[in-house]
Amino acid sequence: MTFSATNHGMRKALSVCVSACTFLCACLVLAPLGLVFVNLVQMGARSLNLAFFTNLPAGPGVAGGGMANAIAGTLILIGLASVIGIPAGVMGGVFLSEFGSSRVNWFIRFLCDILNGVPSIIWGIVINGLVVVPGVIIAGHVIIPKGFSAYAGGLALGCLMIPLVMRTTEEVLVLVPHGYREAALALGIARWRTTVHIVMQTAARGILTGILLALARVAGETAPLLFTALGDNFWNNDLTKPIAALPLQIFTYANSAYPDWHRQAWAGALVLVAFIFTLNISVRFLTRGKPVRV
Repeated sequence: MTFSATNHGMRKALSVCVSACTFLCACLVLAPLGLVFVNLVQMGARSLNLAFFTNLPAGPGVAGGGMANAIAGTLILIGLASVIGIPAGVMGGVFLSEFGSSRVNWFIRFLCDILNGVPSIIWGIVINGLVVVPGVIIAGHVIIPKGFSAYAGGLALGCLMIPLVMRTTEEVLVLVPHGYREAALALGIARWRTTVHIVMQTAARGILTGILLALARVAGETAPLLFTALGDNFWNNDLTKPIAALPLQIFTYANSAYPDWHRQAWAGALVLVAFIFTLNISVRFLTRGKPVRV
């Protein structure tokens, strides 16, 4: 079949128009992110100094101070959430992809999808009712005493991570070709070794991406921490006590009537965004070109 020059020109013009539209849509998607980042840099960079990273918050209406305790508290809470959310989420995703039956898997996926849509404040209320108010007592031993604590905050954030990590892990494991599994089993490799050393190694980048998405989500959560960690203006030396966090400190400062606190709230938001950005870039760089090992 032959085409005239006119048809060829129309197809080429249509291709250019579609390419331009897709480029415009991509710009529209990235524009809000760029505007947020530029605004954060403009408003927050002026309040960043050494004292911000080393000093405790100043009193109401007092200039100066910093968010050192909030930065440390955020890292502690993310660490606690990771201990809870990452193993449970990854193992749950492996079960859905490699071992579960179709009926059980359908039910678990359905629950995960529902939990992914639950507002984060609901998790805070649930953990408040299950952990903060009664405490955690196992076999007569007090594991977590009553009251607000870092443990409760980490548990709330960890519960937020589990369904997201689980579903992402399952999706990337399903993308691994079945030929990899069949070849390993044909060589006499145990199924668990096939899953761990071949399937999960092949999907390692995707699993890490899901973990990073979950960490990025919980790192900026404020609502669940209001009901669990509460916040604190001092250093936390006991994880069974309230603990500060950057989102809580930003929320408190942003709703205050003091201009200096407003400036520090912008600086805290910039630090939080920079932390998430650095985490993503670092992990992607470290996992670049990672080989599959059997």
